[in-house]
Amino acid sequence: MPIAVDARPAPEQLAEAFRRVRAAGHADEPAVLVHDLDRLRAKLADVAAAFAGPRALHTVAIKANPLVGVLRVAVAAGAGLEAASIEEVHLALRAGCSPDRIVFDSPVKTEAELAEALRMGLRINADNFAEIERIAALHTPACASRIGLRINPELAEAAIALTSVGHRGSRFGVPLSQHSAIVEAFARHRFLTGLHVHIGSQGVTIPELVDGVARVWQLRRELVAVRPVPLDMFDLGGGLPAQYRDDAPRLTPTAYAAALRAAVPDLFRGDVQLVTEFGRSILADCGFVVSRVEVVKPGPVAGLHVGADLFVRRVYRPHEWHHDFLAIGRDGLPLAGDPVATTLAGPLCFGGDVLARDLPLPALAPGDHVLIRDTGAYTLSMWSRYCSRAIPAALGLDGDAVTVLRPRDTIADVVAFWGG
Repeated sequence: MPIAVDARPAPEQLAEAFRRVRAAGHADEPAVLVHDLDRLRAKLADVAAAFAGPRALHTVAIKANPLVGVLRVAVAAGAGLEAASIEEVHLALRAGCSPDRIVFDSPVKTEAELAEALRMGLRINADNFAEIERIAALHTPACASRIGLRINPELAEAAIALTSVGHRGSRFGVPLSQHSAIVEAFARHRFLTGLHVHIGSQGVTIPELVDGVARVWQLRRELVAVRPVPLDMFDLGGGLPAQYRDDAPRLTPTAYAAALRAAVPDLFRGDVQLVTEFGRSILADCGFVVSRVEVVKPGPVAGLHVGADLFVRRVYRPHEWHHDFLAIGRDGLPLAGDPVATTLAGPLCFGGDVLARDLPLPALAPGDHVLIRDTGAYTLSMWSRYCSRAIPAALGLDGDAVTVLRPRDTIADVVAFWGG
């Protein structure tokens, strides 16, 4: 049966998936991260269908989820990978991604990193004019790298300021207002054959995304008119928000592509390679986390095995980063009963390690579980080593199989991390 990607997985589906995990021998894990690999494949196919084109390259942002097992599934499904560091480049290579399908986007690249990227033939988006000059000093006619320049479209700041990167004053990219300098750079450097725009993820709207793309596309029109070398690559970044609440709008790749076709029809003509870099919107609802309830204190306060170590943004900025929570009994079935205003506390040794306050849940007892929805992106990749907790096991649901994507850290792993 085809997987429906136009809505979040229902609570009953998530509870059933957790029962599969338990039946596969993982019932004793204090916490576990679960990734639905079949859903990931379906989400990638949805993006490819929305932005259909013979030359399109759809990459997945590694920073959203760097598990090599997840990246391998994306690559096998036809996706490329977007790397925000040289270390992520090597994760992409380990996942089997060919260098010409890796987009290297770090905003702070060393000369050695640029030399390595050029030697491998990666796609590179330069962040600034100084970086272009470094590339010029390293570039040779034999180099296979495709090179673009990141442009800041200078929009208004998005709703979540800390993840907004395409507004006036942003530290990312070359501001669009530096028009003359941009034209001069493209006139001087024939290796520049692409443009890149990215305005942030979550807290942005489709009209804002389209506005950013349209502004940079207009710049492309002006550049094409004054230089002989084709600008045949346009990287519109990622940024499409994920849906974390059932009552929030679901902004789909199909809706985004339709809005782009209406506003920038030339983008889809086929003479330009379109590149995307989605992360959160593809991965978020492909994952969930389950923690055993270890203790329930008066309040009630339920002590869990995950907190600010796995949910950094949720703990520190709860008004901006929402997650839904489900109460699961020892039998793996959703708990019933009248809701009780419950605090969900993490395991770290500071007072603010709280995932939710006064959350209406059926009464929890030690041995029950709390399932946290939409954790496939920006959870494990942001893991905090505070208190030196072990990273939980990461599992994949792949057809009828439950695979281990990454085993739970052992004590020896943690000690070795700190040089022991």
